[in-house]
Amino acid sequence: MGRISVKENKNEYQLVRDTLKMSRDAVEEATNGLISANRLEKIENGSTAPRPEDVVLMADVYNEPRLCNYYCVNECAIGKSHVPAVGNIHELPQIAMQLLSNLNALNKDKERLIDITADGQITAEELADFKTFRSHLDDMSMAIEALKIWADKEIDYD
Repeated sequence: MGRISVKENKNEYQLVRDTLKMSRDAVEEATNGLISANRLEKIENGSTAPRPEDVVLMADVYNEPRLCNYYCVNECAIGKSHVPAVGNIHELPQIAMQLLSNLNALNKDKERLIDITADGQITAEELADFKTFRSHLDDMSMAIEALKIWADKEIDYD
């Protein structure tokens, strides 16, 4: 095992690797050389941006699918504006309750959404209600992403 880093302000990739007490050489070996120890060091110190395939490999090797969400939200030009940032991934019961709560909120919005969209236009008076509905969609999206990340980490689909 390599030496422990004492660097402050570690990025997410290094924090996850350090938590696993995995050396960069071990990552290189686990990825069959697709991510060299040298490249990983550069990714971790910020002098090289990770490629999407690097992040997918790290997420797989570390069993941390949330790294893909982290990459999309923080480093991908498209993801920064279109992918919801999933914070802490809770346990399944909390995620399920969040999902159900969001479903209830959307169900309450359903009738109003029909009224708003029936004529194909959103008036100034309807805009605030539509924005509330849109916000509930964002909340639902977050709960779905959290559930997907939890499942990817906890369930072996092979």
